[in-house]
Amino acid sequence: MKKILIVDDMDVIREMAAFMLEDQYQTFCASSAKEAIEIYRKEKPDLVLSDFRMPEMNGYELQRTLQEEYRKIIPFMFMTADPTEETESKGFDNGAMDFIRKPLNPDVLLRRVSNIMQNVEQIQDLKKDAEIDKLTGLLNKASSEKDLRQLCQTATGALLMIDLDSFKLVNDIHGHAMGDKVLVNFADILRTAVRSSDLIGRMGGDEFIAFCQGIHEESYIAQKAKFINERVTEMAKKLMGENMNIPLGASIGAVFVPMHGKDFAELYKKADKALYIVKQNGKHGYSVYSEGEKESETVEVANLAQIEMILSERNPEDGAFILPFENFRTIYRFLKRTRGFYSKSTCLVVFTLKKNKESETITSSQANEKLLETLQKTFRQGDILTKNGNNQILALLTNTNAQRDIDSAIGRVIKKWEACDTGAYFWFDHEWTVINR
Repeated sequence: MKKILIVDDMDVIREMAAFMLEDQYQTFCASSAKEAIEIYRKEKPDLVLSDFRMPEMNGYELQRTLQEEYRKIIPFMFMTADPTEETESKGFDNGAMDFIRKPLNPDVLLRRVSNIMQNVEQIQDLKKDAEIDKLTGLLNKASSEKDLRQLCQTATGALLMIDLDSFKLVNDIHGHAMGDKVLVNFADILRTAVRSSDLIGRMGGDEFIAFCQGIHEESYIAQKAKFINERVTEMAKKLMGENMNIPLGASIGAVFVPMHGKDFAELYKKADKALYIVKQNGKHGYSVYSEGEKESETVEVANLAQIEMILSERNPEDGAFILPFENFRTIYRFLKRTRGFYSKSTCLVVFTLKKNKESETITSSQANEKLLETLQKTFRQGDILTKNGNNQILALLTNTNAQRDIDSAIGRVIKKWEACDTGAYFWFDHEWTVINR
C-alpha cells in the first residue's frame, strides 16, 4: 500500500485528510514540519500532502529541506485556503506536483492523489529504464559513476573493480547467446556476494563495479574473491557442461574509502592499478591498492589445473600463430637472448605489401588481412606472425635450415597469392635474416 504523509498544524484538517485517504493509502500525520521530517526519515512515504502556511517552516521550506537531504525530487501536494492564484503559481515554480484548496473535497482529493501516484510511477519507470543495464539488471555505467561520485565523498567502504576473466572465449566458442547467459548469471553471483544495500553496476562488456559500505578489511575482499570464483566455476559448468575448459573467473582490484581518497575518478584509477596486478599474476584473485612500492599480495584462487587452462591456447588453429605486435616483440627478444641453445635457425621475415593496380573493391587494409590469412595457412604451427601497420607483416620462422626452408616457404606463399583474387591487384616483396647466429 502506498504511503502518504499528511502535514498540517490544524488537527481537524489532518484528521479529515487521513479519513478521506485511509481506505486506499497508509497515512501518517505530522503537526509541524519538524515532526514531518522525522516521520519522513523513518517511513519514506510516496507522497507528502502538506499545508502551505505553517509556523516556523512553511510547506516550500519543508519540501526544499527534504529534497536537499535526500538529493532527489520528492512528490509534494500542497493544501491551501488562499484563494489567489499567486500562491498556486509559486508552488508549481518550486516543484509542487499539485494543489488542493481547503475545505477538502473527498472526491477531488482522491482523484488528484491518484493522478500524482500514476505520474510518479511513470517517472520512476522511465528513470529506471535510463539507469539500469538491460541485460543484467544492474546499474549501467552512467548511473554507477553518478552514484559512486556521491558515495565516495560521503560514505566509507571498499570500491571494487571486477573483471570476468576469459569471457571473450565464451563468445568465440559458444556464441553471443551463451555469452549473455554467462553475464546474467555472473551478475546474480555478484548480487549474492554483497549485501542488498551495496551498490553494484556494469561498466560495460565483462567489467563490473561495486561499493561495499562500511568495509575496510582486506580479509573481506579475499573472502568475496574466493566465493565469487567458486560460484563462477559452478555456473560455467552448469551452463556449458562439465567438460567446459574455458578458465572463467573473476579478478578484483580494490581500494578503501576514505583511506585511499574520496574522489571517485582517482579511486577508480587506483582500483584499476590493483586490478592490473591481479591480471599480471594469473587472474582469478584480488589485489588491494598500495601507495608504497610493494603492492599488497595477490591472493591466488586458481589451482594448478586452472592455471594451465589460463595459460593454454584455446582451440588452436592449424598454421602459424598470430600475435599482437607487443607479444611478437617479446618472443623475438626471448629467441635472440637464447639463440645459443638451438641447433637450427630462427629467421625473421618482413613482408611488405605493394599495389599492382587500382581496385574498386579491395582496399590496402583488406589486402593486408588477406596476406596475413595466406601466411597463417601456409606456415607451420611453430611459426609466428604479426601485423606491422596496414601494409606489412612480420614472421618468425622457427627451426629452419635458413635459405632452403625460406625459399620453399616463400614459394608456397607466392603460389597461393597468385591464385587468389587479391593477387591481381597487390603484390609483396620480402626480406629475411637469421636472428640466432
